[in-house]
Amino acid sequence: MPLAIEDYALIGDCHTAALVGIDGNIDWLCLPRFDSGSTFGALLGDAEQGHWRIAPAGATRAESREYHDGSFVLETRWITETGEVAVIDLMPRGDRRADVVRRVIGIRGTVDMEQSLRIRFDYAAAIPWIRQAPEHDGPDAHQYAMIAVAGPDSVIIRGPKLAPDGMVHRSSFTVSEGETVDITLTWYPSHREPPPPIEVTPRIRDTEKWWSDWSSTIETAGRYSHYVRRSLLVLRALTHEDTGGIVAAATTSLPEAFAGSRNWDYRYVWLRDASLTLGALLEHGFAGEAHDWRSWLLRAIAGDPADVQIMYGLAGERRIVEWEVESLPGYRGASPVRVGNGAASQFQGDIFGEVMLALQGTRNSGFPEDRSSWSLQVALLEHVEQVMDKDDHGIWEIRGPLHRFTHSRVMMWAAFDCGIRAVETQGLEGPVEHWRQVREQLRAEIETQGFDTELNSFVQYYGAKEIDASLLILPQVGFVAADDPRMLGTVAAIESGLLRDGLVMRYAAASGVDGLVGNEHPFLACSFWLVMQYADSGRLDDAIALMDRLVALCNDVGLLSEEYDVGENRQVGNTPQALSHLALVEAADAIERAQKLLGS
Repeated sequence: MPLAIEDYALIGDCHTAALVGIDGNIDWLCLPRFDSGSTFGALLGDAEQGHWRIAPAGATRAESREYHDGSFVLETRWITETGEVAVIDLMPRGDRRADVVRRVIGIRGTVDMEQSLRIRFDYAAAIPWIRQAPEHDGPDAHQYAMIAVAGPDSVIIRGPKLAPDGMVHRSSFTVSEGETVDITLTWYPSHREPPPPIEVTPRIRDTEKWWSDWSSTIETAGRYSHYVRRSLLVLRALTHEDTGGIVAAATTSLPEAFAGSRNWDYRYVWLRDASLTLGALLEHGFAGEAHDWRSWLLRAIAGDPADVQIMYGLAGERRIVEWEVESLPGYRGASPVRVGNGAASQFQGDIFGEVMLALQGTRNSGFPEDRSSWSLQVALLEHVEQVMDKDDHGIWEIRGPLHRFTHSRVMMWAAFDCGIRAVETQGLEGPVEHWRQVREQLRAEIETQGFDTELNSFVQYYGAKEIDASLLILPQVGFVAADDPRMLGTVAAIESGLLRDGLVMRYAAASGVDGLVGNEHPFLACSFWLVMQYADSGRLDDAIALMDRLVALCNDVGLLSEEYDVGENRQVGNTPQALSHLALVEAADAIERAQKLLGS
């Protein structure tokens, strides 16, 4: 059975990522990209679906683990009756290879180690051929190699000799104080020859330096700077080095409700999440990454604005067909496991606002518009006007009846507001008088149909009596001030209707609005949005109290999933979740701004 979600740490090379358990198992790894089929899939089943374990004989849980400063080089410490060892796990980056390095270092005494390996390509559907690689055999037990091949995939594992034990391959070796044993796994296309062995020591050094150099430039301060730094590192780790696409999470189908069916594939690039991430990167000094993302965006949505999707593949691929994976039984029985995401074909009116806000952010940071980038934005606004009368699926990708969601309408308003500001402040050309008319039309509509005077609150969608945590975004895009009485009434409604043990639900799932069976747990990003609202409306003590509680939900290496089960005190949903870490950064920034205002 897989571990609790918070018991996993991430390692990655900005092309893909692995989840390493505190028990020494790599239970999730897709090669060579985030969205490739899994090579190790035990996270969504058990050891039969593929795993790779390195740990002391008989040990079940390490004493401690941590990332080397400012990096994704993970060090796990094990203490036994006979000694102590450290296991260094990483995916070397920058060499255009797909490698996993696991270095075992003797700290004191002598420790008997065990390795267990079960490779299952293509989401555990393909059992590979296994063969030893005799060209690497020798008297030194650390020089053996094993190759696994199935279909287009191959991996070569180098290290202590592995022997078959049923469907698993195992090895045993002993590490004494001062000794080092290196074990590596390298993916390569099966039609090619295996790549040469990796030079482990320089690759560890280079990888640590690259991450450390990147994280050392993070511009952050304040009481939450540690969490901000790690969150920005997570966002970088989820960004594909070649394309600039930012995946929403490293996993698929970790459930929003245990043993339920709310299981979705997040290994794609949501325009919403990526746009918001760009803002956080710009705020903290990463102009280069922001430029890469803008280039990705312009490539992805090029063409007819009517064809814009809410999400794309890592390189801008448009076909993201959702299907169920029968070869993976699901995380602790939560089925189905899904690959692809049917929400890619949904109409969500809010994405146009998020895209326009992101491009406004890059423009304000000194990236000039070229002819194609600005003409694309003009075309997007023309398209928004054409679809303004359509109901949509909303920010939460409901699979029930469509509505005119208040948040979506506000984000359409924000799209036109961005266009108007571009003309007014940047001197760009566009039908600004017409855009002003449309913007005011939307404002009047939202204020009359999206606000309920009896509830003294904005509502989830026109005509509804329910509320929605996405309404916390309204002040962030400038539609209403954070201390506006209507916004304060909305916050009071959220506090009374959407808080579960002090954390924020996205909406009332029991209302049936999403068309899905079952319930879910508090959504971490929404709770961080409430922190921002508190800070921006003068409730700084409440902001800090909620923020302190939220950062305490990070696991021991600073990672957050999508949701949190307050009853069982455990993380829920896909991990690490870009939107959760992005919202953490924004919330910390809001508190710091509020503190500076009070200090001045």
